[in-house]
Amino acid sequence: MRAYVLTRYGAADAMELRDVPAPEAGPGEVLIKVAAAGLNPVDYKLRQGGLKVIGRPKLPIVAGCDLAGTVEAVGPGASRFVVGERVYARVEKLTLGAFAEFATVRENLVAPMPHSVDFVEAAGLPLAGLTALQALREELQIQPGTRLFISGGAGGVGTLAIQLAKYLGAEVTTTASPRGDALVRQLGADRVVDYTRENFADVLSDYDAALDLVGGGALEGIFRILKPGSKVVSIAGWPEPVTASKDLGRPGLLAVLFWIISLPTRLRARRSGTSYRYLFMHGSGDDLRFLATLVDDGHVRPIVDSTYPLDRIAEAFEALEQGRAKGKIVITML
Repeated sequence: MRAYVLTRYGAADAMELRDVPAPEAGPGEVLIKVAAAGLNPVDYKLRQGGLKVIGRPKLPIVAGCDLAGTVEAVGPGASRFVVGERVYARVEKLTLGAFAEFATVRENLVAPMPHSVDFVEAAGLPLAGLTALQALREELQIQPGTRLFISGGAGGVGTLAIQLAKYLGAEVTTTASPRGDALVRQLGADRVVDYTRENFADVLSDYDAALDLVGGGALEGIFRILKPGSKVVSIAGWPEPVTASKDLGRPGLLAVLFWIISLPTRLRARRSGTSYRYLFMHGSGDDLRFLATLVDDGHVRPIVDSTYPLDRIAEAFEALEQGRAKGKIVITML
């Protein structure tokens, strides 16, 4: 089968299209004929070697985190799905395998895809949707009336986070460029700050919670606009000790390392009277079922920026790394 393979850590040429043997479903797994696969920043960060401290998959390995397709076969002991069922999944962090014609996934990470969308739209949902859902519902515990700030609302996670936050009852403010302004407003943002013209930290104040999707100076600014006692969840700052134990199951040396590298950020949070949490989402078939229900009920719609066939996946990564996509970039296999 054709697959996009990570051969080494490095620049764009460290990934290449290859013919590789098709996988077979093992115990508790399903074999999925992939129709579409979503691209995520974690894909090129892994290629660059930025995630080595978290885990090093054995190379070469078929890359890719998000997929949608049909069940081709079920392995021994797998009972949740039947051949021909339309499904979507966020694959395991160190197993990967979405950028291929076939992929095997543990059945507890898989869910029936929403009935109201096609494979392309479904493929853009898992990682971004799970990240947004777990950040808002589990970590920030958004309630009706929560004043929430989301940095970078027009990206893959941001477009879903805005919709999920509105579903949970929040008042949502986000940042966007003029290109993304209309989109985030259509998705439900109550206020939009044009980051090309003004600094949100100079015009906003008294927010109850924040979801940081940008990092850097944006994260620093967030601490200036929050009420004391509020919380920041980031997917773009520095991991902190809870990340190691709760998200990665690796307390000990990794937690110590994260304690050190996140210390300036945590001190900044303490000075502002807030708390800081870095989130690595976890795969969950149950959460994907919930997301599918929200999509089919009209509360959430996936936003696709562009699609590319598998043989043009290198071009897709060039577009992704430019950081200007509004919604998700998706690869098609059919």
